[in-house]
Amino acid sequence: MTPHAKELFKTIDRICARDPRYAPEAYLFTLAALHFTVAALPEPRHVTGPELLAGIRQYALDQFGAMSRSVFEHWGVEKTEDFGRMVFTLVEAQVLGKTEEDSLEDFREVYAFDEAFGPAAVAYTLADDPPDRPAPKA
Repeated sequence: MTPHAKELFKTIDRICARDPRYAPEAYLFTLAALHFTVAALPEPRHVTGPELLAGIRQYALDQFGAMSRSVFEHWGVEKTEDFGRMVFTLVEAQVLGKTEEDSLEDFREVYAFDEAFGPAAVAYTLADDPPDRPAPKA
């Protein structure tokens, strides 16, 4: 494990000790989903809250399929605003950055988990012609 990764895990452990509302895995997933979202862009850039939430949705369906909502509930995540709270906690911990335009409001009620992670969403993801996914970087 790299020193950077060790420090990240320590930071997330400190965050969770201070505020146990979300499991450490939820923070790690959020960071992985951010990487997934940025990797799908033509060029790396700052992403907005709604853009990140779209990436989170797709990444969750790719990783967990029909279990996405259950996994999130297990981690303490029940709505899109919860991802925003984690993002801003990671900003406060200097793991992520933000612009002046970024706000927790950007994450409020962007989509309902029932619809975003329900049977229709899972069926669409598993269809013969799934949505484009970013190619892995070499």
